Amino acid sequence: MSGIGTSEERGAPGARARALAVLRVRSRALAVALLPAAVAVVLIAGGVTGHMGGGSWDVARWVVSSFAVVVLLAAAVVGAVIVRARPALSPTVELTESAAPDLHRMVRELADRLDVPAPSAIALTPDCDSWLEDRSHPGISKAGRRSEAAPVLVIGSPFLWWMRVAELRAVLAPVVAGTGPSAHPDIAAARRFVRGLDAAVAVAARPDLGPLRRFAYGLVGAVARLLLRTCRIHAAEMERGVAAAASDRAQAVDYGLRIVAQEQVGLAYAGWDRLLTRVALPAWRMGRWPSRLDAGVVSALTELSRRDRLAEGFTSRLGERPACDLLEEPGTIDEATSLLAARLFHGGPAETGPDWSPVDWQSYPEEVVDRKWRTEAARLHRVLDTLGVRRPTEPEGPTLARVMDHLAADDSETLAAGITAEVAREEAAAPSSPQNSQPPDGGDELWDVGSVPLFPLQPPRTGRDLLADHVTAMVCCAAVDTAGAAPGLDWLDGPSLLVDGERRGDLGSRVLSLVEDGDAEPLRGWLASVGVRAEKPVRLV
Repeated sequence: MSGIGTSEERGAPGARARALAVLRVRSRALAVALLPAAVAVVLIAGGVTGHMGGGSWDVARWVVSSFAVVVLLAAAVVGAVIVRARPALSPTVELTESAAPDLHRMVRELADRLDVPAPSAIALTPDCDSWLEDRSHPGISKAGRRSEAAPVLVIGSPFLWWMRVAELRAVLAPVVAGTGPSAHPDIAAARRFVRGLDAAVAVAARPDLGPLRRFAYGLVGAVARLLLRTCRIHAAEMERGVAAAASDRAQAVDYGLRIVAQEQVGLAYAGWDRLLTRVALPAWRMGRWPSRLDAGVVSALTELSRRDRLAEGFTSRLGERPACDLLEEPGTIDEATSLLAARLFHGGPAETGPDWSPVDWQSYPEEVVDRKWRTEAARLHRVLDTLGVRRPTEPEGPTLARVMDHLAADDSETLAAGITAEVAREEAAAPSSPQNSQPPDGGDELWDVGSVPLFPLQPPRTGRDLLADHVTAMVCCAAVDTAGAAPGLDWLDGPSLLVDGERRGDLGSRVLSLVEDGDAEPLRGWLASVGVRAEKPVRLV
Protein backbone atom coordinates (compact mmCIF):
# COMPACT_ATOMS: atom_id res chain seq x y z
CA MET A 1 0.00 0.00 0.00
CA SER A 2 1.32 3.45 -0.89
CA GLY A 3 2.24 5.99 1.73
CA ILE A 4 -0.59 8.23 0.56
CA GLY A 5 -3.19 5.53 1.10
CA THR A 6 -1.82 4.62 4.52
CA SER A 7 -1.91 8.22 5.77
CA GLU A 8 -5.39 8.79 4.39
CA GLU A 9 -6.78 5.75 6.16
CA ARG A 10 -6.01 7.34 9.52
CA GLY A 11 -8.95 9.74 9.03
CA ALA A 12 -11.18 7.89 6.59
CA PRO A 13 -12.25 4.99 8.86
CA GLY A 14 -13.25 7.41 11.61
CA ALA A 15 -15.28 9.46 9.13
CA ARG A 16 -17.05 6.34 7.85
CA ALA A 17 -17.78 5.17 11.39
CA ARG A 18 -19.31 8.53 12.24
CA ALA A 19 -21.30 8.48 9.00
CA LEU A 20 -22.76 5.12 10.00
CA ALA A 21 -23.65 6.62 13.39
CA VAL A 22 -25.56 9.41 11.62
CA LEU A 23 -27.36 6.88 9.46
CA ARG A 24 -28.26 4.87 12.57
CA VAL A 25 -30.07 7.95 13.88
CA ARG A 26 -32.10 7.95 10.68
CA SER A 27 -32.78 4.23 11.02
CA ARG A 28 -33.90 4.62 14.63
CA ALA A 29 -36.24 7.43 13.68
CA LEU A 30 -37.74 5.20 11.01
CA ALA A 31 -38.06 2.36 13.51
CA VAL A 32 -39.88 4.60 15.98
CA ALA A 33 -42.29 5.63 13.22
CA LEU A 34 -42.93 1.98 12.27
CA LEU A 35 -43.29 0.68 15.82
CA PRO A 36 -47.02 1.50 16.23
CA ALA A 37 -47.74 -0.14 12.87
CA ALA A 38 -45.85 -3.25 13.95
CA VAL A 39 -47.88 -3.45 17.18
CA ALA A 40 -51.08 -2.97 15.18
CA VAL A 41 -50.12 -5.83 12.84
CA VAL A 42 -49.53 -8.10 15.83
CA LEU A 43 -52.91 -7.22 17.33
CA ILE A 44 -54.72 -7.71 14.01
CA ALA A 45 -52.99 -11.05 13.45
CA GLY A 46 -53.93 -12.14 16.96
CA GLY A 47 -57.55 -11.31 16.30
CA VAL A 48 -57.60 -13.18 13.01
CA THR A 49 -56.12 -16.32 14.58
CA GLY A 50 -58.44 -16.07 17.59
CA HIS A 51 -55.68 -15.69 20.16
CA MET A 52 -56.62 -12.07 21.00
CA GLY A 53 -60.39 -11.98 20.88
CA GLY A 54 -62.85 -10.16 23.06
CA GLY A 55 -63.97 -6.59 23.74
CA SER A 56 -60.78 -5.23 25.28
CA TRP A 57 -58.62 -6.60 22.48
CA ASP A 58 -60.94 -5.13 19.84
CA VAL A 59 -60.70 -1.70 21.45
CA ALA A 60 -56.91 -2.00 21.61
CA ARG A 61 -56.78 -2.98 17.94
CA TRP A 62 -58.80 0.07 16.86
CA VAL A 63 -56.89 2.48 19.06
CA VAL A 64 -53.42 1.21 18.10
CA SER A 65 -54.33 0.89 14.41
CA SER A 66 -55.67 4.46 14.32
CA PHE A 67 -52.58 5.74 16.13
CA ALA A 68 -50.33 3.81 13.73
CA VAL A 69 -52.02 5.38 10.70
CA VAL A 70 -51.59 8.88 12.17
CA VAL A 71 -47.93 8.23 12.99
CA LEU A 72 -47.25 6.79 9.53
CA LEU A 73 -48.89 9.77 7.83
CA ALA A 74 -46.92 12.19 10.00
CA ALA A 75 -43.69 10.31 9.32
CA ALA A 76 -44.43 10.37 5.58
CA VAL A 77 -44.95 14.14 5.70
CA VAL A 78 -41.76 14.72 7.71
CA GLY A 79 -39.78 12.44 5.41
CA ALA A 80 -41.16 14.16 2.30
CA VAL A 81 -40.21 17.62 3.61
CA ILE A 82 -36.70 16.45 4.54
CA VAL A 83 -36.17 14.85 1.12
CA ARG A 84 -37.72 17.66 -0.94
CA ALA A 85 -36.46 20.71 0.98
CA ARG A 86 -33.76 22.51 -0.93
CA PRO A 87 -30.50 22.70 1.04
CA ALA A 88 -28.70 25.98 1.54
CA LEU A 89 -26.66 26.95 -1.50
CA SER A 90 -23.82 29.43 -1.34
CA PRO A 91 -24.19 32.31 -3.84
CA THR A 92 -21.36 31.97 -6.34
CA VAL A 93 -20.29 32.85 -9.86
CA GLU A 94 -20.02 29.74 -12.02
CA LEU A 95 -16.80 29.21 -13.95
CA THR A 96 -17.48 27.11 -17.02
CA GLU A 97 -14.65 25.26 -18.71
CA SER A 98 -14.81 27.65 -21.66
CA ALA A 99 -14.36 30.61 -19.30
CA ALA A 100 -11.38 29.05 -17.48
CA PRO A 101 -9.93 26.09 -19.41
CA ASP A 102 -6.50 26.36 -17.80
CA LEU A 103 -7.99 26.42 -14.30
CA HIS A 104 -10.17 23.38 -15.02
CA ARG A 105 -7.15 21.59 -16.45
CA MET A 106 -5.05 22.41 -13.38
CA VAL A 107 -7.76 21.13 -11.03
CA ARG A 108 -8.16 17.88 -13.02
CA GLU A 109 -4.41 17.31 -13.01
CA LEU A 110 -4.37 17.98 -9.28
CA ALA A 111 -7.15 15.44 -8.75
CA ASP A 112 -5.22 12.89 -10.82
CA ARG A 113 -2.10 13.42 -8.72
CA LEU A 114 -4.18 12.97 -5.56
CA ASP A 115 -5.98 9.94 -7.05
CA VAL A 116 -9.44 11.34 -6.24
CA PRO A 117 -12.46 12.24 -8.42
CA ALA A 118 -12.24 15.68 -10.01
CA PRO A 119 -14.82 18.27 -8.85
CA SER A 120 -17.87 18.36 -11.09
CA ALA A 121 -17.65 22.14 -11.54
CA ILE A 122 -15.80 25.24 -10.34
CA ALA A 123 -17.36 28.40 -8.94
CA LEU A 124 -16.06 31.62 -7.39
CA THR A 125 -17.14 33.33 -4.19
CA PRO A 126 -16.22 36.88 -3.12
CA ASP A 127 -14.55 35.70 0.06
CA CYS A 128 -11.16 34.43 1.24
CA ASP A 129 -12.04 30.76 1.57
CA SER A 130 -12.38 27.63 -0.54
CA TRP A 131 -14.50 24.53 -0.04
CA LEU A 132 -16.40 21.67 -1.69
CA GLU A 133 -20.17 22.04 -1.97
CA ASP A 134 -22.62 19.24 -2.69
CA ARG A 135 -25.13 20.34 -5.33
CA SER A 136 -26.67 16.97 -6.10
CA HIS A 137 -30.13 17.86 -4.73
CA PRO A 138 -32.87 17.76 -7.42
CA GLY A 139 -33.78 21.38 -6.70
CA ILE A 140 -30.18 22.45 -7.39
CA SER A 141 -28.91 20.14 -10.14
CA LYS A 142 -29.62 21.18 -13.71
CA ALA A 143 -30.96 17.72 -14.51
CA GLY A 144 -33.86 18.24 -12.09
CA ARG A 145 -33.12 14.97 -10.31
CA ARG A 146 -30.59 13.81 -7.75
CA SER A 147 -27.14 13.70 -9.30
CA GLU A 148 -24.28 11.45 -8.27
CA ALA A 149 -21.68 13.93 -9.56
CA ALA A 150 -18.73 15.00 -7.44
CA PRO A 151 -19.03 18.17 -5.35
CA VAL A 152 -18.46 21.63 -6.78
CA LEU A 153 -15.15 23.33 -5.99
CA VAL A 154 -15.79 26.85 -4.68
CA ILE A 155 -12.73 29.15 -4.75
CA GLY A 156 -12.37 32.54 -3.10
CA SER A 157 -11.98 35.07 -5.91
CA PRO A 158 -9.28 37.15 -4.09
CA PHE A 159 -7.05 34.06 -4.20
CA LEU A 160 -7.12 34.01 -8.00
CA TRP A 161 -5.93 37.60 -8.31
CA TRP A 162 -3.43 37.69 -5.46
CA MET A 163 -1.86 34.23 -5.52
CA ARG A 164 0.53 32.82 -8.05
CA VAL A 165 -0.46 29.66 -9.96
CA ALA A 166 1.79 27.40 -7.89
CA GLU A 167 0.50 28.91 -4.64
CA LEU A 168 -3.12 28.42 -5.67
CA ARG A 169 -2.47 24.78 -6.60
CA ALA A 170 -0.85 24.17 -3.22
CA VAL A 171 -3.72 25.80 -1.31
CA LEU A 172 -6.38 23.92 -3.29
CA ALA A 173 -4.76 20.50 -2.88
CA PRO A 174 -6.38 19.66 0.52
CA VAL A 175 -9.73 20.94 -0.73
CA VAL A 176 -9.70 18.87 -3.91
CA ALA A 177 -8.51 15.86 -1.93
CA GLY A 178 -11.83 16.00 -0.07
CA THR A 179 -13.66 14.62 -3.11
CA GLY A 180 -12.21 11.21 -2.27
CA PRO A 181 -13.93 10.70 1.12
CA SER A 182 -17.01 12.53 -0.21
CA ALA A 183 -17.51 9.80 -2.80
CA HIS A 184 -17.95 7.09 -0.15
CA PRO A 185 -21.65 6.04 -0.18
CA ASP A 186 -22.08 6.14 3.61
CA ILE A 187 -20.52 9.59 3.96
CA ALA A 188 -22.53 10.93 1.02
CA ALA A 189 -25.77 9.52 2.46
CA ALA A 190 -25.05 10.93 5.92
CA ARG A 191 -24.33 14.36 4.47
CA ARG A 192 -27.56 14.32 2.46
CA PHE A 193 -29.51 13.41 5.59
CA VAL A 194 -27.98 16.23 7.67
CA ARG A 195 -28.43 18.80 4.90
CA GLY A 196 -32.03 17.67 4.48
CA LEU A 197 -32.64 18.23 8.19
CA ASP A 198 -31.08 21.70 7.97
CA ALA A 199 -33.26 22.56 4.99
CA ALA A 200 -36.39 21.25 6.72
CA VAL A 201 -35.72 23.46 9.75
CA ALA A 202 -35.31 26.45 7.41
CA VAL A 203 -38.55 25.67 5.57
CA ALA A 204 -40.42 25.44 8.88
CA ALA A 205 -39.13 28.91 9.81
CA ARG A 206 -40.47 30.64 6.68
CA PRO A 207 -42.29 33.86 7.61
CA ASP A 208 -44.87 33.66 4.79
CA LEU A 209 -46.70 30.55 6.03
CA GLY A 210 -50.37 30.72 6.98
CA PRO A 211 -51.58 29.65 10.43
CA LEU A 212 -52.40 26.05 9.44
CA ARG A 213 -49.22 25.53 7.45
CA ARG A 214 -47.18 27.22 10.18
CA PHE A 215 -48.55 24.70 12.69
CA ALA A 216 -47.88 21.73 10.40
CA TYR A 217 -44.40 22.89 9.45
CA GLY A 218 -43.75 23.70 13.10
CA LEU A 219 -44.18 20.02 13.95
CA VAL A 220 -41.90 19.06 11.07
CA GLY A 221 -39.31 21.58 12.24
CA ALA A 222 -39.47 20.25 15.80
CA VAL A 223 -38.78 16.69 14.60
CA ALA A 224 -35.95 17.89 12.34
CA ARG A 225 -34.34 19.88 15.15
CA LEU A 226 -34.55 16.85 17.46
CA LEU A 227 -32.84 14.66 14.88
CA LEU A 228 -30.19 17.33 14.28
CA ARG A 229 -29.40 17.52 17.99
CA THR A 230 -29.15 13.75 18.11
CA CYS A 231 -26.67 13.44 15.27
CA ARG A 232 -24.83 16.77 15.59
CA ILE A 233 -21.73 15.38 17.32
CA HIS A 234 -21.45 12.46 14.91
CA ALA A 235 -21.82 14.76 11.90
CA ALA A 236 -19.15 17.16 13.21
CA GLU A 237 -16.72 14.31 13.88
CA MET A 238 -17.44 12.88 10.44
CA GLU A 239 -16.45 16.17 8.82
CA ARG A 240 -13.29 16.32 10.93
CA GLY A 241 -12.41 12.84 9.78
CA VAL A 242 -13.00 13.80 6.15
CA ALA A 243 -10.81 16.88 6.56
CA ALA A 244 -8.07 14.83 8.23
CA ALA A 245 -8.13 12.26 5.44
CA ALA A 246 -7.99 14.98 2.77
CA SER A 247 -5.14 16.76 4.57
CA ASP A 248 -3.12 13.56 4.88
CA ARG A 249 -3.59 12.73 1.22
CA ALA A 250 -2.64 16.25 0.12
CA GLN A 251 0.71 16.16 1.93
CA ALA A 252 2.25 14.46 -1.08
CA VAL A 253 1.46 17.46 -3.32
CA ASP A 254 3.32 20.78 -2.88
CA TYR A 255 3.44 20.40 0.89
CA GLY A 256 6.41 22.73 1.37
CA LEU A 257 4.94 25.39 -0.91
CA ARG A 258 1.60 25.13 0.91
CA ILE A 259 3.20 26.22 4.16
CA VAL A 260 4.55 29.34 2.44
CA ALA A 261 1.27 29.94 0.60
CA GLN A 262 -0.68 30.00 3.88
CA GLU A 263 1.02 33.32 4.61
CA GLN A 264 -0.56 34.68 1.44
CA VAL A 265 -3.96 33.39 2.56
CA GLY A 266 -3.76 35.48 5.75
CA LEU A 267 -2.50 38.48 3.81
CA ALA A 268 -5.33 38.15 1.28
CA TYR A 269 -7.90 38.03 4.08
CA ALA A 270 -6.52 41.19 5.69
CA GLY A 271 -6.41 43.11 2.41
CA TRP A 272 -9.86 41.95 1.30
CA ASP A 273 -11.42 43.02 4.59
CA ARG A 274 -9.84 46.48 4.38
CA LEU A 275 -10.87 46.87 0.74
CA LEU A 276 -14.51 46.01 1.43
CA THR A 277 -14.94 48.09 4.59
CA ARG A 278 -12.85 51.14 3.67
CA VAL A 279 -13.17 51.36 -0.13
CA ALA A 280 -16.16 49.39 -1.42
CA LEU A 281 -18.62 50.22 1.37
CA PRO A 282 -18.59 54.02 0.80
CA ALA A 283 -19.27 53.42 -2.91
CA TRP A 284 -22.12 50.99 -2.17
CA ARG A 285 -23.73 53.54 0.11
CA MET A 286 -23.61 56.04 -2.76
CA GLY A 287 -25.40 53.63 -5.11
CA ARG A 288 -22.22 52.67 -7.00
CA TRP A 289 -20.46 49.31 -6.95
CA PRO A 290 -16.75 49.03 -7.81
CA SER A 291 -16.57 46.70 -10.80
CA ARG A 292 -12.99 45.49 -10.26
CA LEU A 293 -12.79 44.50 -6.60
CA ASP A 294 -10.48 41.56 -7.22
CA ALA A 295 -8.05 43.72 -9.17
CA GLY A 296 -8.32 46.29 -6.39
CA VAL A 297 -7.36 43.75 -3.75
CA VAL A 298 -4.00 43.35 -5.51
CA SER A 299 -3.35 47.07 -5.13
CA ALA A 300 -4.54 46.97 -1.52
CA LEU A 301 -2.31 44.02 -0.67
CA THR A 302 0.63 45.56 -2.45
CA GLU A 303 0.22 48.68 -0.32
CA LEU A 304 -0.31 46.60 2.83
CA SER A 305 2.85 44.61 2.14
CA ARG A 306 4.82 47.79 1.53
CA ARG A 307 3.62 49.45 4.75
CA ASP A 308 3.66 46.52 7.15
CA ARG A 309 6.23 44.23 5.52
CA LEU A 310 3.88 41.25 5.86
CA ALA A 311 5.08 39.31 2.83
CA GLU A 312 8.70 38.19 2.61
CA GLY A 313 10.06 37.96 -0.90
CA PHE A 314 7.15 40.11 -2.09
CA THR A 315 8.91 41.61 -5.10
CA SER A 316 10.24 38.29 -6.40
CA ARG A 317 6.87 36.51 -6.22
CA LEU A 318 5.19 39.22 -8.31
CA GLY A 319 7.33 38.06 -11.22
CA GLU A 320 5.60 34.68 -11.22
CA ARG A 321 2.42 33.96 -13.19
CA PRO A 322 -0.71 35.17 -11.33
CA ALA A 323 -3.54 32.68 -10.96
CA CYS A 324 -5.99 35.04 -12.69
CA ASP A 325 -4.13 34.24 -15.92
CA LEU A 326 -5.94 30.90 -15.77
CA LEU A 327 -9.14 32.75 -16.75
CA GLU A 328 -9.99 33.62 -20.34
CA GLU A 329 -11.60 36.99 -19.46
CA PRO A 330 -10.51 38.06 -15.97
CA GLY A 331 -12.24 41.42 -16.25
CA THR A 332 -15.66 39.88 -16.95
CA ILE A 333 -15.31 37.43 -14.06
CA ASP A 334 -14.08 40.20 -11.76
CA GLU A 335 -17.14 42.29 -12.60
CA ALA A 336 -19.51 39.39 -11.85
CA THR A 337 -17.91 38.61 -8.49
CA SER A 338 -17.80 42.33 -7.62
CA LEU A 339 -21.55 42.63 -8.17
CA LEU A 340 -22.13 39.49 -6.10
CA ALA A 341 -20.00 40.96 -3.30
CA ALA A 342 -22.12 44.11 -3.31
CA ARG A 343 -25.31 42.03 -3.08
CA LEU A 344 -23.93 39.82 -0.31
CA PHE A 345 -22.30 42.41 1.90
CA HIS A 346 -24.46 45.47 1.27
CA GLY A 347 -27.79 44.23 -0.06
CA GLY A 348 -27.77 45.94 -3.44
CA PRO A 349 -30.10 44.86 -6.25
CA ALA A 350 -29.18 42.11 -8.71
CA GLU A 351 -29.24 44.36 -11.79
CA THR A 352 -27.66 47.71 -12.59
CA GLY A 353 -29.79 50.82 -12.96
CA PRO A 354 -29.77 54.60 -12.53
CA ASP A 355 -29.41 54.28 -8.75
CA TRP A 356 -27.10 51.26 -8.82
CA SER A 357 -24.32 51.40 -11.39
CA PRO A 358 -20.70 50.22 -11.68
CA VAL A 359 -17.71 52.46 -11.20
CA ASP A 360 -14.09 51.84 -12.19
CA TRP A 361 -11.11 52.74 -10.06
CA GLN A 362 -10.04 55.66 -12.29
CA SER A 363 -13.43 57.34 -11.80
CA TYR A 364 -13.74 56.45 -8.11
CA PRO A 365 -12.28 59.72 -6.67
CA GLU A 366 -14.60 61.98 -8.65
CA GLU A 367 -17.74 59.83 -8.82
CA VAL A 368 -17.63 58.39 -5.30
CA VAL A 369 -15.30 60.34 -3.02
CA ASP A 370 -16.18 63.85 -4.16
CA ARG A 371 -19.90 63.03 -4.40
CA LYS A 372 -19.84 61.39 -0.95
CA TRP A 373 -18.27 64.47 0.63
CA ARG A 374 -20.68 66.92 -0.98
CA THR A 375 -23.73 64.78 -0.19
CA GLU A 376 -22.76 64.53 3.47
CA ALA A 377 -21.90 68.23 3.66
CA ALA A 378 -25.29 69.10 2.16
CA ARG A 379 -27.01 66.86 4.71
CA LEU A 380 -25.09 68.57 7.51
CA HIS A 381 -26.30 72.00 6.42
CA ARG A 382 -29.88 70.77 6.02
CA VAL A 383 -29.85 69.61 9.64
CA LEU A 384 -28.40 72.96 10.71
CA ASP A 385 -31.26 74.67 8.88
CA THR A 386 -33.74 72.41 10.66
CA LEU A 387 -32.20 73.34 14.02
CA GLY A 388 -32.52 77.04 13.17
CA VAL A 389 -28.78 77.75 13.04
CA ARG A 390 -28.22 81.14 11.43
CA ARG A 391 -26.77 81.25 7.95
CA PRO A 392 -24.11 83.89 7.28
CA THR A 393 -25.36 86.84 5.23
CA GLU A 394 -22.11 87.32 3.39
CA PRO A 395 -21.07 85.47 1.38
CA GLU A 396 -24.12 83.60 0.11
CA GLY A 397 -23.92 79.82 0.35
CA PRO A 398 -22.92 77.14 2.86
CA THR A 399 -19.58 77.63 4.58
CA LEU A 400 -17.34 75.60 6.83
CA ALA A 401 -17.22 78.52 9.26
CA ARG A 402 -20.94 78.09 9.97
CA VAL A 403 -20.36 74.46 11.06
CA MET A 404 -17.29 75.24 13.15
CA ASP A 405 -18.87 78.20 14.91
CA HIS A 406 -21.94 76.16 15.86
CA LEU A 407 -19.94 73.20 17.22
CA ALA A 408 -17.57 75.47 19.12
CA ALA A 409 -20.45 77.38 20.75
CA ASP A 410 -23.04 74.64 21.27
CA ASP A 411 -23.29 71.01 22.38
CA SER A 412 -22.94 68.56 19.48
CA GLU A 413 -25.49 66.06 20.82
CA THR A 414 -28.48 67.71 19.13
CA LEU A 415 -26.66 67.99 15.81
CA ALA A 416 -25.52 64.34 16.02
CA ALA A 417 -29.09 63.21 16.72
CA GLY A 418 -30.35 65.24 13.77
CA ILE A 419 -27.74 63.72 11.46
CA THR A 420 -28.62 60.20 12.65
CA ALA A 421 -32.34 60.76 12.04
CA GLU A 422 -31.71 62.22 8.59
CA VAL A 423 -29.50 59.31 7.56
CA ALA A 424 -32.07 56.78 8.80
CA ARG A 425 -34.85 58.55 6.91
CA GLU A 426 -32.90 58.62 3.64
CA GLU A 427 -31.85 54.97 3.93
CA ALA A 428 -35.42 53.86 4.64
CA ALA A 429 -36.66 55.73 1.57
CA ALA A 430 -34.00 54.34 -0.79
CA PRO A 431 -35.39 51.70 -3.26
CA SER A 432 -32.44 49.33 -2.68
CA SER A 433 -32.26 49.89 1.06
CA PRO A 434 -32.12 46.72 3.18
CA GLN A 435 -34.57 48.33 5.60
CA ASN A 436 -37.05 48.79 2.74
CA SER A 437 -36.81 45.21 1.47
CA GLN A 438 -38.18 41.81 2.36
CA PRO A 439 -35.77 39.06 3.40
CA PRO A 440 -35.27 36.06 1.13
CA ASP A 441 -37.91 33.39 1.61
CA GLY A 442 -37.12 29.92 2.77
CA GLY A 443 -37.26 26.76 0.72
CA ASP A 444 -36.43 27.21 -2.93
CA GLU A 445 -35.55 30.88 -2.41
CA LEU A 446 -33.62 30.40 0.83
CA TRP A 447 -30.23 31.42 -0.45
CA ASP A 448 -31.26 33.46 -3.48
CA VAL A 449 -29.48 36.76 -2.99
CA GLY A 450 -31.97 39.61 -2.78
CA SER A 451 -31.56 43.17 -1.52
CA VAL A 452 -30.93 42.15 2.08
CA PRO A 453 -27.23 41.74 2.99
CA LEU A 454 -26.47 38.20 4.14
CA PHE A 455 -23.20 39.30 5.74
CA PRO A 456 -23.36 42.96 6.88
CA LEU A 457 -19.86 44.41 7.03
CA GLN A 458 -20.24 46.82 9.92
CA PRO A 459 -22.57 47.48 12.85
CA PRO A 460 -24.63 50.72 12.82
CA ARG A 461 -22.52 53.83 13.43
CA THR A 462 -23.12 56.03 16.47
CA GLY A 463 -24.38 59.59 16.21
CA ARG A 464 -20.96 61.02 17.10
CA ASP A 465 -19.31 58.88 14.41
CA LEU A 466 -21.79 60.08 11.81
CA LEU A 467 -21.34 63.70 12.85
CA ALA A 468 -17.54 63.40 12.65
CA ASP A 469 -17.87 61.89 9.16
CA HIS A 470 -20.08 64.77 8.01
CA VAL A 471 -17.82 67.45 9.45
CA THR A 472 -14.82 65.79 7.80
CA ALA A 473 -16.72 65.78 4.50
CA MET A 474 -17.42 69.50 4.85
CA VAL A 475 -13.75 70.21 5.58
CA CYS A 476 -12.72 68.22 2.49
CA CYS A 477 -15.23 70.08 0.31
CA ALA A 478 -13.82 73.40 1.53
CA ALA A 479 -10.26 72.18 0.86
CA VAL A 480 -11.16 71.16 -2.69
CA ASP A 481 -13.06 74.36 -3.50
CA THR A 482 -10.85 76.94 -1.77
CA ALA A 483 -7.36 75.43 -1.51
CA GLY A 484 -6.95 73.39 -4.72
CA ALA A 485 -6.98 70.01 -2.98
CA ALA A 486 -8.39 66.94 -4.74
CA PRO A 487 -10.32 63.80 -3.80
CA GLY A 488 -8.25 60.63 -3.80
CA LEU A 489 -8.36 56.91 -3.12
CA ASP A 490 -6.24 55.13 -0.54
CA TRP A 491 -6.41 51.38 -1.07
CA LEU A 492 -6.36 50.65 2.65
CA ASP A 493 -8.17 53.66 4.14
CA GLY A 494 -10.66 54.49 1.38
CA PRO A 495 -11.58 58.11 0.48
CA SER A 496 -8.70 60.48 1.13
CA LEU A 497 -7.78 64.12 0.59
CA LEU A 498 -4.83 64.97 -1.65
CA VAL A 499 -3.00 68.24 -1.03
CA ASP A 500 -0.32 69.00 -3.62
CA GLY A 501 -0.63 65.38 -4.72
CA GLU A 502 0.13 64.03 -1.24
CA ARG A 503 -2.34 62.30 1.05
CA ARG A 504 -3.17 64.20 4.25
CA GLY A 505 -4.09 61.69 6.94
CA ASP A 506 -3.86 64.05 9.93
CA LEU A 507 -7.37 65.49 9.75
CA GLY A 508 -9.31 62.99 11.89
CA SER A 509 -7.97 63.99 15.31
CA ARG A 510 -8.64 67.67 14.64
CA VAL A 511 -12.25 66.98 13.71
CA LEU A 512 -12.75 64.81 16.81
CA SER A 513 -11.48 67.67 19.02
CA LEU A 514 -14.15 69.90 17.54
CA VAL A 515 -16.98 67.35 17.66
CA GLU A 516 -16.29 65.88 21.09
CA ASP A 517 -14.78 68.83 22.99
CA GLY A 518 -15.91 71.88 21.05
CA ASP A 519 -12.26 72.85 20.57
CA ALA A 520 -11.87 74.40 17.11
CA GLU A 521 -8.24 75.53 17.42
CA PRO A 522 -6.59 72.28 16.23
CA LEU A 523 -8.77 72.30 13.12
CA ARG A 524 -8.17 76.01 12.50
CA GLY A 525 -4.43 75.37 12.56
CA TRP A 526 -4.81 72.52 10.08
CA LEU A 527 -6.93 74.68 7.76
CA ALA A 528 -4.30 77.42 7.85
CA SER A 529 -1.52 74.96 6.97
CA VAL A 530 -3.43 73.75 3.93
CA GLY A 531 -4.70 77.16 2.89
CA VAL A 532 -8.42 76.47 3.36
CA ARG A 533 -10.67 79.52 3.74
CA ALA A 534 -13.51 78.47 6.01
CA GLU A 535 -15.59 81.60 5.30
CA LYS A 536 -15.79 80.89 1.56
CA PRO A 537 -18.94 79.09 0.26
CA VAL A 538 -18.60 75.57 -1.14
CA ARG A 539 -20.50 73.69 -3.82
CA LEU A 540 -22.79 70.98 -2.47
CA VAL A 541 -24.93 68.28 -4.07
